[in-house]
Amino acid sequence: MTDTSGRQPWLRTLILFGLVYFLIGFAFAALAGSSASDGMRTTWRLLAWLTSGVTFAVHVGYEHFRLGNPPRKTALHASLAVALGALALAVAANVHALRTGLRHGLLIPALMLWPLLTGIPAYVVALVAVAGLALRRRRS
Repeated sequence: MTDTSGRQPWLRTLILFGLVYFLIGFAFAALAGSSASDGMRTTWRLLAWLTSGVTFAVHVGYEHFRLGNPPRKTALHASLAVALGALALAVAANVHALRTGLRHGLLIPALMLWPLLTGIPAYVVALVAVAGLALRRRRS
């Protein structure tokens, strides 16, 4: 499906999903942080991973099936949304550290590392998944 109006629905979608990833990370981190037990903290973290995974699958599916993007473009858009969410979480962690007076040397590099450490694997996973979908679609 091609959008001829000059708008870029993928960019709005990328920003929306990036915001969703940030909200998932922020909310589940708060829930994990307020947990009384290690078991519950682990449960909240696993639920964050699961929720993010479902979000990722929905985004990849939307890009591939609804927007009709090819595998590389779909993978790029999905991974950029993941990286954007990670960047927003890194910014929030740095702001929190500044507000609370916490000095942690790894928070500044997190602004670059978190997006890279999440975006690159997300690209690979999305590319493999969408290439598999495209191959399956051609065989049908």
